[in-house]
Amino acid sequence: MQRQIPRPAEILELARFKKPELNGRKRRLDAALTIHDLRVIAKRRTPRAVFDYTDGAAEGELSLARARQAFQDVEFHPSILRSVPGVDTSTTVFGGPSALPFGIAPTGFTRLMQTEGETAGAGAAGAAGIPFTLSTLGTASIETVKAASPTGRNWFQLYVMRDREISYGLTRRAAEAGFDTLFFTVDTPVAGARLRDKRNGFSIPPQLTPSTVLDTLPRPWWWWDFLTTPKLEFASLTSTGGTVGELLDSAMDPTIGFDDLAVIREMWPGKLVVKGVQTVEDARKLAGLGVDGIVLSNHGGRQLDRAPVPFHLLPRVVREVGADLEVAVDTGIMHGADIVAAVALGARFTLVGRAYLYGLMAGGREGVDRAVAILTDQIVRTMKLLQVSSLEELTPRHVTQLTRTTRVETSDQLV
Repeated sequence: MQRQIPRPAEILELARFKKPELNGRKRRLDAALTIHDLRVIAKRRTPRAVFDYTDGAAEGELSLARARQAFQDVEFHPSILRSVPGVDTSTTVFGGPSALPFGIAPTGFTRLMQTEGETAGAGAAGAAGIPFTLSTLGTASIETVKAASPTGRNWFQLYVMRDREISYGLTRRAAEAGFDTLFFTVDTPVAGARLRDKRNGFSIPPQLTPSTVLDTLPRPWWWWDFLTTPKLEFASLTSTGGTVGELLDSAMDPTIGFDDLAVIREMWPGKLVVKGVQTVEDARKLAGLGVDGIVLSNHGGRQLDRAPVPFHLLPRVVREVGADLEVAVDTGIMHGADIVAAVALGARFTLVGRAYLYGLMAGGREGVDRAVAILTDQIVRTMKLLQVSSLEELTPRHVTQLTRTTRVETSDQLV
């Protein structure tokens, strides 16, 4: 092979120097290519106790690990030689439109993670054309979320509290503010055992102790934001009185039943969705009770450890009640391909919780925008590689659920 001395002009053609990004937040977020990347940034920038509260689950965290593993064990079956110049990611869910097949799940204490909290989530959701769900235990009020996303779809997640009048009042407020869907949550009769929180001595609001001070030293920006912004509290519950602990205790009520569901159905003018369904039998019961949809969920693995994996339940539930109810799913979603797989197996919609919170902790509103953008890019790319042009074209033939465990059914177990 003949060699030659490189010419300066040719070297210059190869040299492409990128203009440095001086904005540190933008530089960090631009470098994040996956939700896992955002998680790494969030962990670096957030005190350990707060990060662990967000990242952790109940007891041995088996439910969360299994839920994430279930999505990783998906095998796709793409079509070939189909013309797909573009894809349509839009859908309708619970009586209205969404630009994407996912929305933001309800999360409590959201301003604890980063002070922009729910307003960042609602604003980002509204800008992306997807729904945002406010928790009963949210740190922004119903009215504040409405102001943050005045034209977006806002949903409310309801805990039926020991004092029923508190829950009824929140239901009326959400309806008056124009929230169009209510999530009646059924998987939290008592609080799950969050062992990370206990080991960290975590409390809400956070307390200054020797360990928290040491953990804070490399993260002064978090404490500056926390101490110079409005007090952390349950924004929709401030008028009810009581300490944070008392309000938490009152939010968990093991006595709620189907009569409570009937009362809320009578009160609520919009779509009513039961969140936290974990068996086929319960899905069947709900199909005849006047609800509009269900969310298959084990509360992000934060309640009963070893609970069923919602994604594994999905095909059987859709076969049983899909003609009568819209079925959504959450828990374990960390990639746009997870969302595509869920839609292919019959989910009308999906919800992301931690994925959005990692973005929030990594960069406030801009971090949430980045999380939404990452998931959107992954959805579009996965659909193009499967060679489908719309969500309606996704079917169970596109997905095989691989499994690392074998279910052993007892004779009286409902499947």
